[in-house]
Amino acid sequence: MNILHVCANPKNIEESVSKQLAARFFGKLMELNPDVELVNVDLYQDKPPYYSNDLYRRMWNPVFDPTYEPSKAEEAAANYAIKQAEDFKKADVLVLTMPMWNFSAPAVMKAWMDQVLAPGMVFDLTEDGPKPLHNITTLVLLVASGGIYKEDDERDALSRQVKAAFGFIGIGDIRIAWADGQNSMLFSDGAVRRDMAFEAAEELAEDLAEEAAEG
Repeated sequence: MNILHVCANPKNIEESVSKQLAARFFGKLMELNPDVELVNVDLYQDKPPYYSNDLYRRMWNPVFDPTYEPSKAEEAAANYAIKQAEDFKKADVLVLTMPMWNFSAPAVMKAWMDQVLAPGMVFDLTEDGPKPLHNITTLVLLVASGGIYKEDDERDALSRQVKAAFGFIGIGDIRIAWADGQNSMLFSDGAVRRDMAFEAAEELAEDLAEEAAEG
């Protein structure tokens, strides 16, 4: 099993519940399947550039005009996307670790998605719709938030964005372990909720290990 893990949290693990979730998930997964091949991308160490017009032209102009030849500046603008897409296309499973900030994903995660989820990189755009150029079938979302959110909560722009963006390129199996209620000024049971999320993360790891063993 090849896993691409993309983390968007600037805190160290002692302060970051989402990183602690990831540690529990990968600890259990490696225990059950030590042959996992893991690529880690820390978006605060390897920051994606924000989307530019040069990148847009490099990605989309050839879709509408197959004879289009990108300029040197446009080719250079795609360097980060090309590197990240290579790791993306080697993976079977994608794991995204992040906090919820202002009801959505950190900007650095959105910037990474903008770089990678591009035509010619991880999908082709055809007359029949998007055609995946990757092998990822499962996405695991590990999230921590100060607030508490019910399923399909209209305030939750984070999971909606992830489901919409990755569903567009054919990744419909999205599994979530979410430590909510982590703002101790608002909720007194944050530790209980965190531990429940830890258990959920380990259960997700067990499921993946079992599925991998079954082939």
